[in-house]
Amino acid sequence: MSPLTSRRRSELRAQAHKLKPTVLIGDKGLTDEIVAEIDRALKARELIKVRASTDDRDARDVWLQSICEKLEAHAVQQIGKMFVLYREKPKEETRGKAPSPRPSPRGDGEKASPTEAEKQRRESKATTKQRERSRARFPKEDGAGLTRSARPRSRTPSALPASGSRRRLRKTSR
Repeated sequence: MSPLTSRRRSELRAQAHKLKPTVLIGDKGLTDEIVAEIDRALKARELIKVRASTDDRDARDVWLQSICEKLEAHAVQQIGKMFVLYREKPKEETRGKAPSPRPSPRGDGEKASPTEAEKQRRESKATTKQRERSRARFPKEDGAGLTRSARPRSRTPSALPASGSRRRLRKTSR
């Protein structure tokens, strides 16, 4: 178990800030059931908060040390009755299977990049789908070639009104 660097410890403290206590150590103290529950929580989340109910500082320090020794976890932080514990998940216990790279047609084990033909095919499919969506939203009317409205838009800009620009007057309470 390698020690945490100060940078990693501060990152973990920042992540733990928003967490709520996962395990509560009650009046009976640190029992085997509590240690097993902390172990399950660390397997599920890597970073957890534990709350101790005792007012005895020495007992809390001993509990934190024994938890870290038994479970091979790191004590990230202890503030009052709250412990923050971290244990990295082993690589073989990660859920899900990582996607395997697509075999290369050359057989050399490198990941094959898509060919130009595949790229063009993907692009043409995308543009075809866009055209179909556009046709569905704006059907042509009576073969006139108009797509969005029955009235064609003018391409010349309209003139400003004779009164000039319309400025809004400031509203005052006077």
